[in-house]
Amino acid sequence: ARAVVKTMEILNPQVRSQENWEHKLWDHLYMIAGYDLDIDSPWPSPVKEEMETKPVPLPMKDSPIKAMHYGRNIERILDLGGTPQVEAAPAMAVTTDPVEYIKADLAVSHEQVPILQQLVLSLQDDFKTYDIMKAYALDEEEDMLWSETQLDLIGKIGLQNWLVKQL
Repeated sequence: ARAVVKTMEILNPQVRSQENWEHKLWDHLYMIAGYDLDIDSPWPSPVKEEMETKPVPLPMKDSPIKAMHYGRNIERILDLGGTPQVEAAPAMAVTTDPVEYIKADLAVSHEQVPILQQLVLSLQDDFKTYDIMKAYALDEEEDMLWSETQLDLIGKIGLQNWLVKQL
């Protein structure tokens, strides 16, 4: 039984950061065995009824949410007497010139790609997040390369020919 608990500890090293982790591992061993173990444990056998009690359900409102996209938090703020402050957002510049759009996109990419690359390097210990962010960074690098290529092509063949090529 001690070897099984040690194996559980090795497979889940993060368990050591919890309080009473050894006791919890022994309790889990009893749970896995269906509480039918006759072993020499450093702690008494847990009682099945105590370990399998269900949590008390949280009271939930049954009424429909008035503004589904805001959820109940906004309703609660308003119920407490809060007043929403609605302010106009500053107008965003809209460009109709494709060259200006590509240049603006390229400027953002030149600024963000190095930051993404540093972030990816810092995530090497978190494999799942690393994979997600690495794919995202590669996509941004490809976008930056596409923008550079398109601007170069516009310079070589002219805007009108490039526009026709895009159709």
